[in-house]
Amino acid sequence: MNPLRRKLAIAAWDAPREPNIYGRMVLDAEPALAYVEHLRKTTGEKVTLTTVVGKAVALALRDTPSLNGYLRFGTYVPHDRVDVAFLVAFEDGRNLAKAKIEHLDRKSVIEATVELRELASKLAKGSDERFNKSMGPVRLLPTWVLKVVLKLTGFLTTALGLSVPALGLEAFPFGSCVITNVGVFGLDEGFVPPTPFAGVPLYVLIGAVKEAPMAVDGAVVVRRQLTLTATIDHRFMDGAQGATLAKTVRRVMANPWELEGREGPPDGA
Repeated sequence: MNPLRRKLAIAAWDAPREPNIYGRMVLDAEPALAYVEHLRKTTGEKVTLTTVVGKAVALALRDTPSLNGYLRFGTYVPHDRVDVAFLVAFEDGRNLAKAKIEHLDRKSVIEATVELRELASKLAKGSDERFNKSMGPVRLLPTWVLKVVLKLTGFLTTALGLSVPALGLEAFPFGSCVITNVGVFGLDEGFVPPTPFAGVPLYVLIGAVKEAPMAVDGAVVVRRQLTLTATIDHRFMDGAQGATLAKTVRRVMANPWELEGREGPPDGA
């Protein structure tokens, strides 16, 4: 881990105060993988499951407005758009930052793929000015002071919705959801620990795709499966909202062709 990243992680840690609940879904990954392969062949873009899952989650947030918002002085306030932040690893995995895609529910998987790639490229090249500015306090401040600064900036950006350009801080920097893919590192599954200054109600973790037996049309077959886990702030969601969230994600992942306005895969896909 990058020393600055470790310092930030230490300063960000605090005893949990949010009433978090946890969820897990095991999905048949074959339809989404076929969709990804189709998009790669027809567009030349290096589409991944990450953006397909992100799109599904964005649509689920749109269908679950009680989860697409934030808390301000103990009152729920809905967002007027669906923004999703993806965690991006760079410097050979030693550093980590977020790449936020705004209005993800309105963008295609291809548009999201291109935008995410460009944002990740800027981080890798060190040309993301906002990120570079935000790391200034991390470099200069001792950990105990940084802890206070993170709480203050988190309150300003996620509760009040304020931007501080001089410090590289934007309003609602993580949107309504944080998505991270640990499957690319070979991990089957896990749960994301909430980050207090992020101020989001939902964290989604994408696990590794692996073959496993499952029931399909009454028969046991071996198919590639994907595990998604969620860490959710219970102040935002109860069982009914959770069912809506899960239903939308399951529907899109089972038939991602609906994102193209199709009922199923085109001939030859």
